[in-house]
Amino acid sequence: MGHETLQVGECYEYPLIIKKLLTTALTYATDQEIVYRDRFRCSYQQLNERIHRLAGGLGRLGIQAGDTVAVFDYDSNRYLESFFAIPMMGAVMQMVNWRLSANQLEYTINHAEARLIIVNSDFLPLLAQIRERLTWVEKIVVIIENEQVAESSLEICCDYEQLLADSADHYNFPDLDEHTKATTFYTTGTTGDPKGVHFSHRQLVLHTLSLALALGSYETIGRFRSDDVYMPLTPMFHVHAWGLPYVATMLATKQVYPGKYEPEMLLRLIVTEGVTASHCVPTILQMLVSSPAARQVDLSRWKVIIGGAKLSTGLAAAAQQLGIVVYTGYGMSETCPVISLSTPKTSMLGSLDDDALLNLVVKTGLPIPLVEFEVVDLDGQPLPHDGQTVGEIVFRAPWLTRDYFKSPAKTRDLWRDGWLHSGDVGHIDAAGYLQVTDRIKDVIKTGGEWISSLDLENCISRHPAVLEAAAIGVPDDKWGERPLLIVTLKPGQEEAVDSKGLQEFMADAAKQGLIPRYAVPDKILVVAELPKTSVGKLNKRMMRQEFG
Repeated sequence: MGHETLQVGECYEYPLIIKKLLTTALTYATDQEIVYRDRFRCSYQQLNERIHRLAGGLGRLGIQAGDTVAVFDYDSNRYLESFFAIPMMGAVMQMVNWRLSANQLEYTINHAEARLIIVNSDFLPLLAQIRERLTWVEKIVVIIENEQVAESSLEICCDYEQLLADSADHYNFPDLDEHTKATTFYTTGTTGDPKGVHFSHRQLVLHTLSLALALGSYETIGRFRSDDVYMPLTPMFHVHAWGLPYVATMLATKQVYPGKYEPEMLLRLIVTEGVTASHCVPTILQMLVSSPAARQVDLSRWKVIIGGAKLSTGLAAAAQQLGIVVYTGYGMSETCPVISLSTPKTSMLGSLDDDALLNLVVKTGLPIPLVEFEVVDLDGQPLPHDGQTVGEIVFRAPWLTRDYFKSPAKTRDLWRDGWLHSGDVGHIDAAGYLQVTDRIKDVIKTGGEWISSLDLENCISRHPAVLEAAAIGVPDDKWGERPLLIVTLKPGQEEAVDSKGLQEFMADAAKQGLIPRYAVPDKILVVAELPKTSVGKLNKRMMRQEFG
């Protein structure tokens, strides 16, 4: 791993850098496995060798400290190797969201100043659309996904596996300054160009340590430890797959990477590889629990953290019926990302009935170690922790992004009074649990009252025929705005319920006190599919344009 020359009597200033996260795995479990679909498996010792070879190969292609290397790939062992090799050599890994539009891809790669691209052969046609406009890119390395590469107009410098084969099995990774920039990626908003978020080695190491502590040390549900089998179901381009690959590697956990998300392959890997721990957006879990194949396999050892969008009580109940332990994780691209987890406190275990546990795991959760959060009013003053008073959610933690890359104006809106402002609104209860009630821009304001779109979505999700739901505000001459619910139905339920029946369901919920009477939508639309963003979140901006 490299040794630094020190003078006699001079102490070693231990840097918090990514290469230190490999030490445990290479000490405790060198023979533990890394698996990619049904195509590849290696030990941690071999993973370490491949990390060294990748760094050496990139060095031979001219990559130096400070250069940016962009990666287009599915969730794979190659991505895991890039998570370590690129930042460990002092370069910056850009996680490219291949679901963005061609114009957004062009902007993000140019803005990040990427000099080299590692690309899965499946994405070569996408890259070919923008190659001539990528002003910084000098070389392209291709990952051959299916044994052969379709003809492409792109000039490819080499194949990924050949690059590794032609490199030495040892690279002298330096002890970097822990504040060295390690990773970057881009987050999209409702307007303007994507924003460049970036993190240092120190930030990533601290996030890894805190997340490992939060997931493994407390007596609660859904614990994640070294004897688990980890498979991400969140794209690795999305905030480092929530940081779990770094945690899993530090713990020397068996890791399974599924590649392209296909329900049959995912369920097969869960069974054949013994997967016990995953994380995903609600859409992916909904896809899996709705698959007929899910009824044919034992999922009772599977623990899933849901993030990126609200975990509804309906989806949580459906998962629990299959024996899946499911709970919420919360954070943002700017927070690296994990801020909170909705696990029960140790004192609560054994005292929660099924309904109480269901209502707890859909909360936003308790802060993980080293995180501080508050809800504040328009003047930035903290609000009572009474479970009712709503304000903007603000954070402090040692791993929050310090600024948007080359965007000082946007950074000023992000950080105010020493707190990172989330743009989410919510409340904190007396037990310390945070509950996000909406995005500031998604709150529905009707007749002077606020309606939480998340509350409406959560309520309608309890209807047995509803698959997914989104609530938006639409203009109204009398009230300013009124809520509109847009839903999709489970397969085979199209004849079982109509909009009128769904409205009656919501009216009954209001009578039971579950939602205010003024929150009952005047109209509910049943559609074939809800628009989604590039990372699987509900695209409410598009819905407002289409239905508003």
